[in-house]
Amino acid sequence: MTTTTKKKTTTTKAVSLELPKNPFVFEVLDLVSKQRSKAKKIEVLKMYEHVSLKAVFIWNFDESVISVLPAGEVPYSGFEDQASSNGTLTTKISEEVRRMHEMDSFSMGSSDKNGHTTIRREFKNFYHFIKGGNDSMNSVRRETMFINILEGLHPLEADVVCLCKDKKLSDRYKITKEIVGEAYPDITWGNRS
Repeated sequence: MTTTTKKKTTTTKAVSLELPKNPFVFEVLDLVSKQRSKAKKIEVLKMYEHVSLKAVFIWNFDESVISVLPAGEVPYSGFEDQASSNGTLTTKISEEVRRMHEMDSFSMGSSDKNGHTTIRREFKNFYHFIKGGNDSMNSVRRETMFINILEGLHPLEADVVCLCKDKKLSDRYKITKEIVGEAYPDITWGNRS
């Protein structure tokens, strides 16, 4: 009597490192998070290196960068919402992201057909939201500007900005300051505020 046993093999599907030209920051962060090794994470960061991505990491990971925006959820009450209900922009972003998952439509890359802008275009305004950036701006104008930028961004890009504001990027994405530092040794940490 001969017994044959079949050996079960498991294969891990490799994650493609290809993104559209000029990808959204959230696409890069998501791709980095999917990588299993530190070396692969660094490789992805180097592949998609952009000054806007570095700005996001500096805002989030540099302890000397202090947000001058209130911590927590971003309050929102748009013109259409005033008649029906009030909520927060964070809730609005979460609902939009949920709808995107339901429809399996993320408007990838710079070809967003919904007219959303990107962190690549808006990061030049981030200095208004940190201590030492534009201290002469009053808080109402600053918060209004922040909300306007968030409303124009792709919902997943807006989510990234809100996470950075509160230094919580690592809560959503599997990225650390150490990984960023190795990928971008040209970033000088500290002495920014």
